[in-house]
Amino acid sequence: MNRTLYRTRIKFCGMTRPGDVRLAGELGVDAIGFVFAHGSPRRLTAAEARQLRLALPPMVSVVALFRDNSAAEVREVVRLVRPALLQFHGDEDDAFCRAFRVPWMKAIPMGGNDVAWDARSLQQRWPNADGFLFDSHGKGGAGGTGHAFDWSRIPTGLHRPFVLAGGITADNVHDAILATLPWAVDVASGIELSPGVKDGEKMRRFVAEVRRADCSSD
Repeated sequence: MNRTLYRTRIKFCGMTRPGDVRLAGELGVDAIGFVFAHGSPRRLTAAEARQLRLALPPMVSVVALFRDNSAAEVREVVRLVRPALLQFHGDEDDAFCRAFRVPWMKAIPMGGNDVAWDARSLQQRWPNADGFLFDSHGKGGAGGTGHAFDWSRIPTGLHRPFVLAGGITADNVHDAILATLPWAVDVASGIELSPGVKDGEKMRRFVAEVRRADCSSD
């Protein structure tokens, strides 16, 4: 694929501060992620996320991240935060994910070697997913660890967009994009000073490296 004909979407995840939300919009990211998973150091309440949403400029989407949250918790976030997309990282099945009538994608754990995912099994197990996100955590674990996985393990033949996550930074995102051709890249720890606290210079460098990859003719 000629990269000059394609633009990789960018999602900054684990946002907790209004200034970081504003800067993300100014840098031209496509989406920001709010984390509602229990046990995450970046976890927000629905009320906190609703306040942060006020700092978001037009035409930047909100993604809500869950990991085995209850249906009541998901519904509260949908009502208060109005996310454009839901992202499920736990053992949620297809029926649970689609019950909220919001577009959604399923995160696939790639950190362990016990499961070799293939496109057919993914699409049969979650037939209504609007996309898949491949992350470096193991089954039952949390994302945002800062560790990458073997990108060659991403299944081929997917008929849905996929997002690359896990251990991506400004130092490796250029190569990651050229190696995997993802629809989007998703970063949390790779642009942080500490969990939930973003670094403005790392954010700028990350976006610049994604754009450099998109301009590559390799």
